[in-house]
Amino acid sequence: MHKSTITIDVLMDDNRLPDTITWTATDTGAENAQQAKAFILSMWDGAEKAALRIDLWTKNMMIDEMADFFYQTMMTMADTYGRATQYSDDVEELKQFAKNFYEKFRAKQLKENQHQHKH
Repeated sequence: MHKSTITIDVLMDDNRLPDTITWTATDTGAENAQQAKAFILSMWDGAEKAALRIDLWTKNMMIDEMADFFYQTMMTMADTYGRATQYSDDVEELKQFAKNFYEKFRAKQLKENQHQHKH
């Protein structure tokens, strides 16, 4: 059996806010730790029938980056669900939700930018 190890290091500032996130994995071939501004880690506890999650993002993560991150995460979650279930109608529904979410975000940003330029 092959073992792969993923390590996530979170450097906190004095207020215990994430300042820097780096990660390494034994199977990537990368020699140096990779930087990340955010991560979402979800694990399924079969005994408890519950999702366990850790969501962290650095203090310099921008709102538009967070929206992109969530949009891309939802799209890949839909793909994963499709590979696991073959329920293509549900996959399309999840992807449509992600697209609507992202379009609403873009509209809010546009409205806020127009409002800021008027002042």
